[in-house]
This record gives sequence, structure tokens and C-alpha cells, in this order.
Amino acid sequence: MSSSHFNSSSAAAVAAFHLLGLLLFCSFFHGHAAAVRHHTFVVKEAPFTRLCSTKNIMTINGNFPGETLYVNKGDTLIVDVVNSSPHNITIHWHGVNQPRYPWADGPEYITQCPIQPGGKFTQKVIFTTEEGTLWWHAHSEWTRATVYGAIVVYPKKADTFPFPKPHADVPIIFGEWWKQDIFELFENFLQSGGDPEVSDAITINGQPGDRFNCSTQDMFKVAVEQGKTYLLRLINAAMQDILFFSVANHRLTVVGTDGTYLKPFESDYITISPGQTIDVLLHANQPIDNYYMAAKFYSSARAAVNLNTTTAMLRYKRAAANSTTTTLSLPALPATADTNASVNFTARFRSLADKKHPIDVPTKVDTNLYFTVSMNVLPCPNSSNCTGPNGDRLAASVNNVSFVPTTSMDVLRAYYEGIGGVYGDDFPAKPPVSFDFTNLTIPAVYRTPATGNKVRVLEYNSSVELVFQGTNLLGGVDHPMHLHGTNFYVVGSGFGNFDRVNDPNGYNLVDPPFQNTIAVPRNGWVAVRFRATNPGVWFMHCHLERHASWGMDMTFIVKDGKGKNAKMLPPPPDMPRC
Repeated sequence: MSSSHFNSSSAAAVAAFHLLGLLLFCSFFHGHAAAVRHHTFVVKEAPFTRLCSTKNIMTINGNFPGETLYVNKGDTLIVDVVNSSPHNITIHWHGVNQPRYPWADGPEYITQCPIQPGGKFTQKVIFTTEEGTLWWHAHSEWTRATVYGAIVVYPKKADTFPFPKPHADVPIIFGEWWKQDIFELFENFLQSGGDPEVSDAITINGQPGDRFNCSTQDMFKVAVEQGKTYLLRLINAAMQDILFFSVANHRLTVVGTDGTYLKPFESDYITISPGQTIDVLLHANQPIDNYYMAAKFYSSARAAVNLNTTTAMLRYKRAAANSTTTTLSLPALPATADTNASVNFTARFRSLADKKHPIDVPTKVDTNLYFTVSMNVLPCPNSSNCTGPNGDRLAASVNNVSFVPTTSMDVLRAYYEGIGGVYGDDFPAKPPVSFDFTNLTIPAVYRTPATGNKVRVLEYNSSVELVFQGTNLLGGVDHPMHLHGTNFYVVGSGFGNFDRVNDPNGYNLVDPPFQNTIAVPRNGWVAVRFRATNPGVWFMHCHLERHASWGMDMTFIVKDGKGKNAKMLPPPPDMPRC
């Protein structure tokens, strides 16, 4: 029965049934009954005013950004997602590995069909090893432009942070704002075949800052007390761009990323990719005053970017309440196209790799994958004139396959029920044709990819090395690649074409960072390793929405292993149908 047909009494009974089953599951999985927290997400449209424009936007419970979810390591969330909007929706729990339970992961037409208007889906969100900052967001078309929020994962109640406990922690979510309706923007983008309209502003916790017309009051403020330390939980929910961030007159101590801890290091600025989270400690050790926090786009190649700098306020207690920002200086940020600044920051990440935070980097690899990530072109449909190069439409690909979803059924259901014709299982382990991927001039014959919905099947417990190779097709650009269902160790990176013989000699197999999102630099490569121990269907894609919509996506299927604890769990009874 569709969840949209439930009455109140049957819905309550089903909820109680799910909760009982969940408690039993948690007891089985963790060896004890972990804490279970219950939330309701009502998806609806609500009017909001930003940058001199008023429009309806998609929200969760009427809030923008959405609420912050607080859990402890090992907890489980039950989230009833009720779609009271006129649009389809799915919710993804970004960075939550969902062991053996891909049914609630959320990517549209990969692990579920969308929740249709009037529908409901109860999602079970299972936290295990994650600790730090994660986030949740919509995963249906471009609805995540306004549907997103933070997830704060505290240590287990008997544990502590691996650094002195901060006085307070503050989620800071970067986003983008368009005056135009996001659904109109998306449709125009698809029809044009070219780049989407550039956003009107970056936002910090939904506010564009005081450097934009009509928004002098729209600035997020953080109150601090001199001498105290604060944990800033940074999340990049922006749709299209990597960001630089800094706080005037303050150095930041980086302590975590993507729900894991790092060896602390200080930096004057942060580089954060869409999808990524970074935890930093801010020491309020400056004279009592007001200070700008600021963010701006980093773009290695995109010509038409929003060059405005977005601001928030760090306000010391007892600072002059009536002081204006006209006398304040912006923090120094790297130049907009400073690729070295972006890469050098990320290269400093190192796992704690201590007794309490062990790592398990595969030292022997049995599955080698080499994935090119490219910008491409496809013929314009119906002989119309698209705004891409030479009248074609822009596309993107992984290993020369531009992803096209099957909308009649999701991949997970087709795999679980053995239904054919939904996807192909022959996604290539390496590009079909080898050439100088980062040459300044590449023949146009390589620009047109194949299209389709293909998966790569991995054996359970296989040790995987995946090298992402950027290419210079249509001009290179950075690609923040995100993998669902597991984190990976970032063991190496560099510029140019990956050298299979020599580059592995420089790998870090001692304390590499454990991430779920990594930016492949323009005309460069990144090598990651992971163990395929999470059976199910798991999406991988670029977290720049235009690239994902153009086809820079693919899917892994991790097969069941031997024994009941190595097999995918069965689906819930209220999975949405297409």
C-alpha cells in the first residue's frame, strides 16, 4: 500500500511497528540498544525574502536552512518525511554510511523513487563510526538549493573530543541564492543545453551578508567571549562552487572533516568543496571588537562566477553594539582562481591514526579502477539550437559514460528483486580510449560520450583503489567527487596524468584522511582506497549540481558477503514507488 493512502490510525500503527523493529535491529547490529531519536520532516513551500526578492521556496518544517539534527555516535534516527509540497522530493543523509541499509540513503532513482506530493516515507538513519559534522539535503533534481541542514554527531556519552572541549559549537552552512525560482532555473538550464544562471549570492546560514543591496540587516552573527574557544562546523551546501572562507584577524585550527577527526593544524583560510564538511576551532583571542567572517567562490576555470564576497559577523561580547561594519576590514582570502591555495590546503589533511582512532588503509589492492571525469558535449535534441559549444549541449561523464537515470524504477529495487532492463552491469574499470587527458589541446573526436545507466559491481570485502583523473576536454575544471555508502582514504594526488608506475611511490598509507568527498583538481588526479564491506547500491557523483545533471555520475553495487552480518537488510514496507 502506498504511504499516501495511510489514515492516521494505520500510520501510527506502522510507525510503532517500525520503531519496534528498529530497536531490535539496533540491538542486533551494535550489540546493545543504541539511542533512537524520532523526527518529522514536513516538506512544503514557504515564502522567503532575500536580496529584494520574495518567492516561494521548498523547506523542511518551514525553515531555511533546515533544522540541525543532534545525535551521539552510534545512535539511530527515525525520520518521517511527509511531502506536503507540489514537487517530488528525496532526502539524503550525506556522509552517513547506512551499513547494509541503502534503502534510506536517498538519491533519486538510485536507491528509491521520489516521494511524490502527498506521499510519506519513514527513513531509518543508522550512525556507526561517524563522529563530527555531517549534513542532510534533498537529492531530487535541484531541490537541495533550499532543502538542507546540519547533522552534529557528538562522541558517545562516555567519550570526549580528541581536543579540549570547546565552549560552544556553531554550525555554519554555506549556500547559494537565486532571485529566480529554482524550478524555473532548472528547467531553463536543461532546455538551453548550456551553463545555468549564476547565483545572485552566497549565503551563510541562509543570510547573504551586508555587502549586497537591500540586505544590510541580513547577516549571520556569532557571539563569542574573549578567551573562549569555539568549534565552527563548516558545511558547503552551495550548488555550484568550491569556496574560500576566513575570519578577519583570527587563525583557524582544523580538527576534522566529513565526520572524522584530523591531526590539528592552523590555517588563515579554509577551502571547502560542495558536499564537504570541515571542523575548525576558533580561539577568541583578539581585542574585544567585531570582526568579519567571509566566503567567496574559488573557480579554476569557470568564466562567469559570482565574485561577490559574503559576510557574517564575529561579535565579541561587550563590543560596541552600535558599531557599523563600514570600518571593518574583510579577511584576506586567496585569489578566485588560486588552484594552488585550494590544493595546498586540502593536502595538509592527516588522520589522527592513534590507538583510539585507528585506521585501516588497504595496503594490498585486488580491484584497480581508473575513472576519468570529463566535460563533454552531446548533439542538441530535435535539431534545436543549444547554447553549448558549436550549438551542442553540454554534458559530463565518468569513463566516457554520461549518466542517464532510468525513471521507471530505482536501481536498488531492480537489483534486490532481480528485475532486468533497468541498468547495465558493465561500467568500465578504465576509460575506453587512452590519450593525453590533460593536454592543452585535445581532438574534438573525444568530446562526445556514450550515454546510459551502468553500474560497477564490487565483490564483498574487496580492497579497491580508485584513481580519479581530471581531463582537459572542453577545458579542465575541479570536480568534488562524493561516494555514498562508505568513506575512502585519500592516499595521493597530483597534477597531470596519473603515472601508474611512479605516482604510487608517493602515497600516504600511514595517516591519510578518511573522507566521503574529495576535489579532483583541474587537470590533476586523486587516488583513494576503501574496502567494499557495505553491501548494497551506492551512488557516486560530482557534487557540482550542473556537472551531476550533465551526467558525471555512476553507481556501485557491492555484493553480499558470506554470513548474515554481511548481507543487505530487507527493505521497509513503505518504499516509494515510481
